[in-house]
Amino acid sequence: MVYLPQPLNLLIDELAKLPGVGRKTAQRLAFYLVNEKENRAASLAEAIMYAKQRIIFCSVCFNMTDVDPCPICTSAKRDQKTLCVVESPKDVIAIERTREYHGLYHVLHGAISPMDGIGPEDIKLKELILRLQKHDVDEIIIATNPTIEGEATAMYISKLLKGTGIIITRLAHGIPVGGDLEFADEVTLMKAIEGRRRLD
Repeated sequence: MVYLPQPLNLLIDELAKLPGVGRKTAQRLAFYLVNEKENRAASLAEAIMYAKQRIIFCSVCFNMTDVDPCPICTSAKRDQKTLCVVESPKDVIAIERTREYHGLYHVLHGAISPMDGIGPEDIKLKELILRLQKHDVDEIIIATNPTIEGEATAMYISKLLKGTGIIITRLAHGIPVGGDLEFADEVTLMKAIEGRRRLD
């Protein structure tokens, strides 16, 4: 067994807990950080702590922000009558990269997944309904991921809002089934937004 100093082992263990980081990548990152100048490691640690302390969820749309309400919700340039419902803050970033969508967002923080014990009450659906009661919205674009869970969530929202008079649309399927919005390129997302279809 290869001997590694305990502090280095601890750093590798912690880095390996990050999503998408395997043991070998964690080891490579750990060696890089240990070999860097101390001020570089300190800057990284400070940036992590600063983000942890300052990042909150917008009380209106539940996107990540450092001011509440977030700049998207308070922008006079955004279409206040259109609401795009997404699963996570990463999806907001993906759609914003297209520069084609100019409405508001509602972040669910998950999708309905009975297999994982996640029901409608475990995501921000109640908050969506309360928001729609307070604000006049003409269209809701359901931009959940094209997965079984994302489709189930889209259908649930569609049924929940049936009869409200709000136009319910779904992103067109330029995005591959089983894929995540955060990995789609800007052109694919732009076409998906343009080709959204009505759900009813």
